[in-house]
Amino acid sequence: MTGPQPELPVANPEHLAILYEITRTLNSSLELNTVLENIMDRVINVTKAERGFLMLRNDASGELEFRVARGMHRSDLESPEFQVSTTIVKKVQETLIPLLTDNAQFDERLMGGGSIMILGLRSILCVPILVRAQLIGLVYVDNRLHVGLFNEGHLDLLVAFASQAGTAIENARLYQVAVEKGRMEKELQMARDIQRGLLPRELPTLPGYEIAADWKSAREVAGDFYDCFELDSQTLGVVIADVSDKGAPAAIFMAVARSLIRSASISTASPEAALRQANLTLLKDTQSGMFVTVYYSLLRPGGQIVGVNAGHNRPLLYRIRTKTHEFLPRGGRPLGWFEDLPVKPLSYQLEPGDVLVYYTDGLTEAENIRREPFGEDRLVEVVRTFAARPAEDILKAITTALETFMGDAPPFDDTTLVVIRYTG
Repeated sequence: MTGPQPELPVANPEHLAILYEITRTLNSSLELNTVLENIMDRVINVTKAERGFLMLRNDASGELEFRVARGMHRSDLESPEFQVSTTIVKKVQETLIPLLTDNAQFDERLMGGGSIMILGLRSILCVPILVRAQLIGLVYVDNRLHVGLFNEGHLDLLVAFASQAGTAIENARLYQVAVEKGRMEKELQMARDIQRGLLPRELPTLPGYEIAADWKSAREVAGDFYDCFELDSQTLGVVIADVSDKGAPAAIFMAVARSLIRSASISTASPEAALRQANLTLLKDTQSGMFVTVYYSLLRPGGQIVGVNAGHNRPLLYRIRTKTHEFLPRGGRPLGWFEDLPVKPLSYQLEPGDVLVYYTDGLTEAENIRREPFGEDRLVEVVRTFAARPAEDILKAITTALETFMGDAPPFDDTTLVVIRYTG
């Protein structure tokens, strides 16, 4: 809502002194509620009003809401919405013009105002609070006993005061936003640290295998995760997963899913049974509507791999001897959708030098500034070029190629990679 900014015709030296004192009081705090209470208390003190009300515009609804309702001696008033003239409030809200009446009972401008008659209102003064010609609130004072309590001098003073109050309110709001933003950033950083702590600090080892992993979140926290753990002296479990949502909800779901998959892996006899058990627990204990795609594999001596895909991206298998590649079958469905989880294990025999790359869709779907996706073909070329190098070098080559491809384009999804190279 826009309108003319009221002039500030405060020439009375006494009023100038009062305005200076009021401004100093307003600027003494950046806490919004304290600022609002200071405004109302000073207005009642200066005008000698019986009651005072301060309303602020709700940015979401656009409606005016009562924030302070005071009587004399700074007593709070209950149910302020039933104690003011709605006719005057609406008139000032619509016109953005201050309104003064020395006897509302007989003021022709206010005829038909039922609340004026019912409440027995006499002297009323209502002034808009504007910031850059935008209405952010109203100051309303009245007296039910005396006529002619307020005059043009009070109106001029209150108009000038409302201008100062608008600035003080905006400063308090901006400060409140800054404080809240700082608090949220701190909490998100703590959440990110906790989430990173859930990922393996050191990857376990199994003779004949090199394993390297990388995890990057598009926001402060992520829905992707990877895990690597010993099931026995001859078997490693490797998990990569991607939660359907992003941000804090996905991060919480990620932590739950990771814990459930790991604990189920330890207590069950096969990877498919572990995923089914984790799926049932997710469905039973969470009502978020989110799901998680998972690829879970077992690494065993001699290059024996057992993989189970639950709706996840197809891992890349590169054969060093024949210089050929294949994307392993997708299969299954994500955890958290239905009780039935149609997953099945597939076995693969690796030869020395073969490379497996597990990844989330944040890798292949990452786009450059021309909105081109990184895609599977670029991934294959990087792996083909660096396949003879250690797993850590292959991982770095993929992440470097992705960063170069994206350039200045911001990431829109989390990116997680696990590279496994069988050395024999």
